[in-house]
Amino acid sequence: MSGETDAEELCSAIEETARLVGAPCSREKIWPILTEYRSGFAEGGVVFSAQAGENHAGELDYGLAVPPRIDDPYAHALAHGFVTETDHPVAALLSDIRERCAVTEHFADCGVVGGFRKLYAHFPRDLQKVSEIADIPSMPRAVAENVGLFTRYGLENVVMVGVNYKNKTVSLYFQFTAEGRPRPSAIRSMLGDIGMTEPNERMLDFASNSFRANITLSWDSPKILRVAFAPPPGAGLNLSTVPIPTGPHLEDFVTRAPRAYDGERMNLFAVKWTQDKEFLEVCSYYQLPAGYEPIRQMEIHKEQG
Repeated sequence: MSGETDAEELCSAIEETARLVGAPCSREKIWPILTEYRSGFAEGGVVFSAQAGENHAGELDYGLAVPPRIDDPYAHALAHGFVTETDHPVAALLSDIRERCAVTEHFADCGVVGGFRKLYAHFPRDLQKVSEIADIPSMPRAVAENVGLFTRYGLENVVMVGVNYKNKTVSLYFQFTAEGRPRPSAIRSMLGDIGMTEPNERMLDFASNSFRANITLSWDSPKILRVAFAPPPGAGLNLSTVPIPTGPHLEDFVTRAPRAYDGERMNLFAVKWTQDKEFLEVCSYYQLPAGYEPIRQMEIHKEQG
């Protein structure tokens, strides 16, 4: 199958999925991105995601693997107008990470409304201590200022870094072993120390099964902006395990979103907290390549859990 055909099929799938969640979708907005990344579709993962709650309605995110032929994803995005040139440290962060970490793959994150937003550097075979990540020259000072809190709550091994070029924020993805997953009481204590909204018990119980957590920070303040926990992806859908109501549009999304693989549908749910709210992100995998790291982690946690 040609890259052009793959891009057409994915574009149609994004349009169909956007309708399920009530998000306006313009082909003119998403096609330039799909055209540039289409050579990565055949071997890379593709995931759709939406967030529960009225404040998050009207948007569908889609994540794509960056083709390996693109040696410098930030320079490529800049050259094609996906990000704007800036002298802010955000522009140097991805290359600084690549100089210090054995990056296995990169991902791009986009919205059908918001457009191109983020690039990720994923290094699952070269986990980095958060203290080492904090030493990267262009990393926000907020990371170093929170290293003590991270290590106190077992957030030590960083597996991925996401760089948001629109919001000028960075997200650190911490990986847990099955035996190192945080207890609900520890999550509650950490959220309290950070100043996040009071969590409900079901959200805490759900978060305690996580294989990864991600923390979002900025260059403007030492404050942690957002905390998220995600259990490993799972086959099928059991809404009774979801800690808050998803709403009919998200139920349609996780049960009817297009996919390009056989077998059971794979979904992932993440719980998130900010200073004034808690909410749920729902992910539906459109494409799952062989050896996809989140699925590998799912199997490891099943074996060790």
